[in-house]
Amino acid sequence: MKFLSLKIVFVLILLFSITYVALATEKGRPYYEEKGYVLWEVKTDEKLIALTFDDGPDKTYTAQILDLLAQYDAKSTFFVIGERAEKFPDLVRRLDDDGHEIANHTYTHPYSTTTDNLKQELKKTNDVIRDITGTAPFLYRPVGGSYNERMINTAVQSGYKVVMWSWHLDTKDWKRPGVQNIVSMVTSGAKPGNIVLFHDAGGDRSQTVAALKQILPALQKQGYTFVTVSELMDRTSVKVHH
Repeated sequence: MKFLSLKIVFVLILLFSITYVALATEKGRPYYEEKGYVLWEVKTDEKLIALTFDDGPDKTYTAQILDLLAQYDAKSTFFVIGERAEKFPDLVRRLDDDGHEIANHTYTHPYSTTTDNLKQELKKTNDVIRDITGTAPFLYRPVGGSYNERMINTAVQSGYKVVMWSWHLDTKDWKRPGVQNIVSMVTSGAKPGNIVLFHDAGGDRSQTVAALKQILPALQKQGYTFVTVSELMDRTSVKVHH
C-alpha cells in the first residue's frame, strides 16, 4: 500500500513538472508584442480606432455594414474566410473598392488544426483574395482568437502579422447580447489605438448592424477617426514583422 501511494505521488509530480515546463515555454503577450509578431492594440494619444469584422463576407450583413461605414467615411479591416470569399467575390471586390482592408481568417474556419494544415488554410485564402482583388493580405487573425507558439511561428514564417483585438472590446456580438450591450461596451470602453472585434457573418448579425448605427456617430462625435489595422500601425510606427 505504501509503495502504491509513493507511485501515485511520483506520477503526480511528473505530470505537474511536464505541465509546468509546457506553460513556462509558452510565450505570452509581452514577448509577441516586443517581437512585433502579434498586435492587440497600439499606444497613441491620437484618436484612432480600428473596427474589425470576422467570418465574412455575408451577402446580407456585410453589404449593410459597408453601407453604414460609407456614411461615416469609416475604413475597417475585414478578416475573411476563404471559402466564403470564393462564394461571394463581388462583396470582396466591394470591400477593396470601398477602401477597406481585407485580411486572412483561414479558408474553412477550423477551431483546431495542424501546422501543415494552417499553412494550407492561409495560402488558399490568400490565393482566393489575390485572384479577386489582385493583392494578397499579410494580416491574419486566428480562429476564435486562440493561439499558441506553434501557430504564431507558422504564421510569421509564412509572412503574416497576427492581429488580435483589445481585450475589453470583444463585443461578443455572435452571442446576440442585445444591441444596447454592444453599443455600451464600445462607446464607453473605446480608447485611442484600440482594435474592436465584430462579426459580419456566421449567423444573425442584425444586432451588429443595429449597434453600428449608434456606435459610428457616437465615436465620431467623440473625435475618433476610423482606420484600418494597417493604417493604425503605420500612423503609430508599430513594428511590423512580415
